[in-house]
Amino acid sequence: MPKTYGSKTRKTSKKKEEKLEKIEKISQADYEKKVLELAGKELTSEKIGEELRKQGIHPKEYEKKISKILKDKYINPDLKNIQAKLERVKNHYAKNKQDKRAMREKDRIFAQFKKLKEYHQVS
Repeated sequence: MPKTYGSKTRKTSKKKEEKLEKIEKISQADYEKKVLELAGKELTSEKIGEELRKQGIHPKEYEKKISKILKDKYINPDLKNIQAKLERVKNHYAKNKQDKRAMREKDRIFAQFKKLKEYHQVS
């Protein structure tokens, strides 16, 4: 079945059409189970959303946001990344005390981390 886009037509494959027809909306409870299952694999909420879209499940079709389902397990990806960066710089500075630039970088990243924690109201 050709689809029209302005003056151009594009054919979709039969496999794609069959795949689209097979996908059915799952219940809210199944959706939440799926989100928690993916969270167990240490994925962030953004990555969980991407994974669900690959499976044909669109989070916007459901009542709760992924981050609300995760509640306590949810860690803002910005915080997670900055915390990992801070740990790397701390380890480097512990091995290389003469590296003054690393010392300044450690202080700068720590301040950034502290500001983000305050903004996101994380203890």
